[in-house]
Amino acid sequence: MKYSGGWSFAEAYNLPVGLRTWFAKRLFDQLKAEQEAVQKANKGGGGSPTQTLGAHNQPPLPKRYQDK
Repeated sequence: MKYSGGWSFAEAYNLPVGLRTWFAKRLFDQLKAEQEAVQKANKGGGGSPTQTLGAHNQPPLPKRYQDK
C-alpha cells in the first residue's frame, strides 16, 4: 500500500485491520488487472483490428494534388 497506493506507513498502520485488509485486496486486484492488460496489449490482443488502407477505404486525394 505504501509503494503502489502512496500511503505513508503511519496511515496504513493506523487503519482498522478489516479496512486495511480490504484496501490491500483491492490494490492486489487492481495491480493484477493492470498486469493482464499489459500482457494482452503486448500479445497484440488490444481489441481493435489493424486496418490497411486500400482502394475501398482510402480517403480522397485533395484537389490541389490531383492531376488536372
